[in-house]
Amino acid sequence: MSLVSGAELTRWITAQRPPRTETLDPHRPHGFFVEQERAASGRILDSATILLTNRECPWRCLMCDLWKNTLTAPVPPGAIPEQISFALTQLQHRPEQLKLYNSGSFFDSGAIPVQDYPVIAARISFADYVIVESHPRLVGDKALRLRNLLAGSLEVAMGLETIHPGIFPRLNKKFDLDQFAKAAQFLRAAGIAVRAFVLVNPPFLKEKEGIEWAVKSAAFGFDCGAEVVSLIPTRAGNGVMDRLLESGEFSPPKLSALEAAQELALDLHQGRVFADVWDLGQFSRCGSCLERRRQRLLTINLTQQPQPRVVCQACDGL
Repeated sequence: MSLVSGAELTRWITAQRPPRTETLDPHRPHGFFVEQERAASGRILDSATILLTNRECPWRCLMCDLWKNTLTAPVPPGAIPEQISFALTQLQHRPEQLKLYNSGSFFDSGAIPVQDYPVIAARISFADYVIVESHPRLVGDKALRLRNLLAGSLEVAMGLETIHPGIFPRLNKKFDLDQFAKAAQFLRAAGIAVRAFVLVNPPFLKEKEGIEWAVKSAAFGFDCGAEVVSLIPTRAGNGVMDRLLESGEFSPPKLSALEAAQELALDLHQGRVFADVWDLGQFSRCGSCLERRRQRLLTINLTQQPQPRVVCQACDGL
């Protein structure tokens, strides 16, 4: 891929997309689930994630497939609180931690209407911990406004992805590492926690390099003040990543790469390191040990302690 940045790269990324296959209801979230997560205190919390339906993010990141679950127009005022209320009625109990993820930036006023903030805060007043996601360039006064409305604490997750100097600009993130650091500094000064998303094996890197740079990127995120780094194995399926897969410029990481990145990032002893286990099977070449390895990663997520490697005779030679 010869394109480096700018409008031409954005047009090329968008042109590779397959069509949207699902029509979403602006008054319903497109997903919600409950899992467990380790808090900074060491307590294990019930953590609910509500995947809010709203307009597509204004940026077009190279590896992003979240646009598939977005609308082509903004939602009307009141729709987001309605989505949250619907999801909460489906949960068996009120979780201590709540993630409001909207496939983009919570502080994008075209995605989450600012006038809905007070209603949203009232609906989730039971939550001790609230986590939203945002592009670093949108971190500012809206974060303070939301923080002031919440009964619990606020955390903002930002996609750092990688600090590799040759790869980061090609991801079309539309910010630089200094902007990430300044956004994190702003949040921490305001008493708002920071979480960083880091890719394991982004395009244009071999797997060994992908592990190395995931750990370097985690260290940068922690140095900026992040309390949590979530390691995301890079996936195909958004169109452009499939083109890069065909051209040999991208190889999805093996499950062992995610395991190694988590172990090495934990060795930094700078904060919590979570491995993303969603749809983990696509990174495994052996069905015999997949569930045991998934459970190992989940155990590390909850304990933040190394666990014995899974030994599998069926895949030793793969």
